[in-house]
Amino acid sequence: MSAHTRRPIRTLLELGCGGGNNALHLKRWCKITLTDASPQMLAVSRVANPEAEHIQGDMRSLRLCRQFDVVFAHDAVMYLRTEDDLRQAMSTAFVHCAVGGVALFVPDCTRETWAASTRHGGHDGEGRALRYLEWTWDPDPADSEYVVDMVYLLRESVGAIRVEHDRHHLGLFSRSAWLRLLKETGFRAHHERPHDTECAVGEMFVGVRPENSASHSER
Repeated sequence: MSAHTRRPIRTLLELGCGGGNNALHLKRWCKITLTDASPQMLAVSRVANPEAEHIQGDMRSLRLCRQFDVVFAHDAVMYLRTEDDLRQAMSTAFVHCAVGGVALFVPDCTRETWAASTRHGGHDGEGRALRYLEWTWDPDPADSEYVVDMVYLLRESVGAIRVEHDRHHLGLFSRSAWLRLLKETGFRAHHERPHDTECAVGEMFVGVRPENSASHSER
């Protein structure tokens, strides 16, 4: 990320921070502002990151009227299921990105790397236990989304089993779509993969805000 900007990285805005796991690491390096559409997720993050600024807002429409050296969005972008949704989130990143700053998008996968899969696991605790099954599949390969079904078996101390089902509809876009939308928004677009082969992050899309640039919403 720092290779794409000459700006010192002092401030960072995260779009879709969830429970604040990324912020636990990022706050060591710069001042962070954390945003999420869910007040419940922000409440969790405030406990983990009390020193950070927390603001509720949708990454597609958030407007803070200030700019940051870095705008960052991790797996929360997976919940954007159309190109229009993704374009709106990129516009949010653009208007909050200082000239010469960068926007970093880190999706779980792209169209090229997605694969159907199943995972399972669980844990035993004192007096209770959990088992889960995660099933990733695509009901319609012609559209821009896929589905992750999560099934949980929860056993309490009395031995009763409770079953919970959680379904996630997630967006799926090609690398070329990511780069095209970044460019349409006004960024200089770059696609990168981590040099560390053991890194859990698969692909990254970097947008650099050039000088003398303005988004449609700023004109």
